Amino acid sequence: MHRLAVRRLSVNAFPKRPGANFIPLTPLAFIDRARHVFADGPAVVDGDRTRTWAELYDRCARLGDALRKQGCGRGDVVQCMLDNTAEMVEAQQGVAMSGATLGSVNTRLDAATVAYVLEHSDARLFIADERYEATCREALATLENPPPLVVVGGRADGYEALVASGDAAAPWTPPEDEWDALALNYTSGTTGRPKGVVVHHRGAYVQALSNAIDFGGLPADGGTRYLWTLPMFHCNGWGFPSTLAAVGGTNVCLRDVTVDGIAHAFAEQGVTHLCGAPIVVNLAIQAMERAAPGRRIRMMTAGAAPAAATLRRAAAAGLDVTHVYGMTETFGPAAVCEKRSTWPASDIPAKTARQGVAHAAGGRLDVVDPDTGAPVPRDGQTMGEVVFGGNVVMKGYLKDEAATAAAFKLGALASGDLAVKDEDGYVAIRDRSKDLIISGGENVSSLSVEAALMEHDAVALCAVVARPDEKWGETPCAFVETTEDVDAAELLAFAKARLPKFAAPKTVVFGELPRTSTGKIQKFVLRERAREL
Repeated sequence: MHRLAVRRLSVNAFPKRPGANFIPLTPLAFIDRARHVFADGPAVVDGDRTRTWAELYDRCARLGDALRKQGCGRGDVVQCMLDNTAEMVEAQQGVAMSGATLGSVNTRLDAATVAYVLEHSDARLFIADERYEATCREALATLENPPPLVVVGGRADGYEALVASGDAAAPWTPPEDEWDALALNYTSGTTGRPKGVVVHHRGAYVQALSNAIDFGGLPADGGTRYLWTLPMFHCNGWGFPSTLAAVGGTNVCLRDVTVDGIAHAFAEQGVTHLCGAPIVVNLAIQAMERAAPGRRIRMMTAGAAPAAATLRRAAAAGLDVTHVYGMTETFGPAAVCEKRSTWPASDIPAKTARQGVAHAAGGRLDVVDPDTGAPVPRDGQTMGEVVFGGNVVMKGYLKDEAATAAAFKLGALASGDLAVKDEDGYVAIRDRSKDLIISGGENVSSLSVEAALMEHDAVALCAVVARPDEKWGETPCAFVETTEDVDAAELLAFAKARLPKFAAPKTVVFGELPRTSTGKIQKFVLRERAREL
């Protein structure tokens, strides 16, 4: 017994030797490799611009050096407000090469929220597309210490001048600690102010590899041509900029996501893969029917689960849809509805609409009792809260220790989603404990919509829930009690003037709200009513 114990100790007695048997994980390793292995392969196609992996690396390295010359480094945040363009691909790598942390601002935000993000993150520099310049300048005008604005495009392209000021040969240093902050992404969550989610290099590295596995194994050396229908400001494009670097794939940029744009890319660019919210699935189906008959294209979708009818239509059109699930706090998707060959064909649409199992390299996905943290049984009936653990979980919320502690209260990341575990271990969400609405892939806080409507003098009380929508997945539906006559059109216009376009309610229903004996609004009753509309 003594000799056995010594042997067990000896295999764990070796020291860690940095550089020899340990290197901090970082997604920058993928582009550093791609510039050699896939040097002449197409890395980015953006309109009439095509860049190889060697050229993309050169521009990313120049951007990193230019940012260092601007004083940006470890601990600093560089915010970007960009569409799915070549410049956004460069920012995903180049900002990290400077040592700084990348912030990706949602291009649909209003000036007040943009200002909050810039101020809260202590942004050192702000890079924005010319089409958002007016909003950006309005936001900057409200700040006491605004960061410098670098505009992409236009007559005086400040971004090109910035990149030109950098030296591609200047050395850049990977993070000494894989726990260093790679990106800062803001999520609206379910309360008024957005929270800043800090994610790390290790998680982004693992996420990139999980993407390749969960997409059925992405072909290397140009075999993967990925269409950017998913906004790159969403969780750094779910990590796909690094995934494509790992396999030498091609970033096919698409600034405006339309059926025509997708169809053109399918026909002209040989697209093999894409991602997006359920609304994009519908657009992709139409594009497949128009421009890619007889082909097979793979797609990931997240957010509200796609309807079974949509999945059937997608399969008929040649679109192979994989349903994934996650949060900004999990680098994007951290669960996948892994398809099984043993599923009966008639059951596939319903089974693939579930949230599924943990990513191959992600870590833990479970459903637990929200009070004790104990896992619920696999009976498809017992409700619990979905939790995540492992490599693809955030560091925490920037400047918000209370929210960070609450998120990890169960010893794992609490999602706020209520779900069951089926007998096969797959997770299926039944409700959202925080009343979050996902419309067109965007998180909509029902509380924020309610607050906006309550500003109207005629509104005495309101409650907002999700209404199923074939196009958007879900849309906000407002149930309203009034003190005086007001029509739905007036209230909808009132809300649209105070909310981002995607967050404004699409439906108003007048009448007394259902309450419990203690006066609490019964939202589950309203959800049923919304489904029946």
